[in-house]
Amino acid sequence: MADLKYTEDHEWVSLEGDVVSVGITGYAQEALGDLVFVELPEIGKKLGKGDEFAVVESVKTAAEVYSPVAGEVVEVNTAMADDLELIKKPANENGWIARIKISDPSELEGLMDKEKYDTFIEGLD
Repeated sequence: MADLKYTEDHEWVSLEGDVVSVGITGYAQEALGDLVFVELPEIGKKLGKGDEFAVVESVKTAAEVYSPVAGEVVEVNTAMADDLELIKKPANENGWIARIKISDPSELEGLMDKEKYDTFIEGLD
């Protein structure tokens, strides 16, 4: 599994070839609390960077999940619909929501590494 990158909207991104797996960070999971539903995107959906592509609902609130890159949804984690606990797992243990084929790999350059993300979330508390 490649090194993870992070967005300011609390998504993590893992690149393999020209496809990224996308999930939500531990910070986002804690903020949401107990999950009740995940609305997954459709395979083939075209996304612009920053477009909403999934919704995660908890007993507290609903949160949109945004695409960190422009591209096309090529796979969704259908197992997550039946097992919401999967969202808490790492990318290599089925913790991803969707996989997106990237249109422009340079968009990954604007994402944070773990150290920068940790500093970012420290500033939020």
